[in-house]
Amino acid sequence: MKRVSPDILIQWLEQSGKEYAEHLQSLDLAGKAIFSVGWAGEEESTTAFHIAREYTEKWHHQQQIRLAVGQTEELYTEELYLPFLETCMKALPYHYREVAGRQDDAIQFTIPLEKDENWFLQYDGISWNLLKKCTVLPLSRVVIEKEVAWRIFTKGLNKETARKHVNINGDEQLGGKIFDMLTVMA
Repeated sequence: MKRVSPDILIQWLEQSGKEYAEHLQSLDLAGKAIFSVGWAGEEESTTAFHIAREYTEKWHHQQQIRLAVGQTEELYTEELYLPFLETCMKALPYHYREVAGRQDDAIQFTIPLEKDENWFLQYDGISWNLLKKCTVLPLSRVVIEKEVAWRIFTKGLNKETARKHVNINGDEQLGGKIFDMLTVMA
């Protein structure tokens, strides 16, 4: 591929991107996906979740390139970053599956974008459930800087560096489990 010019690569990406988008639009979003989203603990996923997972792969690879050249801001808009985060956060219940909890224990995760975006895990006595709103006082509140959230979820930062950009109030051990979450195919 060293002989292929950047112009040709761009043309190929434009063509294949249009064809890929047309193919995705033809799929039944509620149907069974070809591949499950394993990092969310699913053995079978909907096509919608599979497509969302594909988006996170494309988003984070694009952001890795942008990070290398110092042009990351374009992808931090709510329109582009929030779908990435919403998809990644679906891994939380699976990620916390072995963490002991009591009925109505809750953890709050916040990433400040144009406004604070919040996700909650609440224990129902059997498992942790992902919620956008929660009526109980969280045992742990985890606030992650927007510029590092994606890097934590894709293992783009080591724990020591990541901890400098995350504020955990309350139960440190409970909230600190976030540093081990992986939301990409590895």
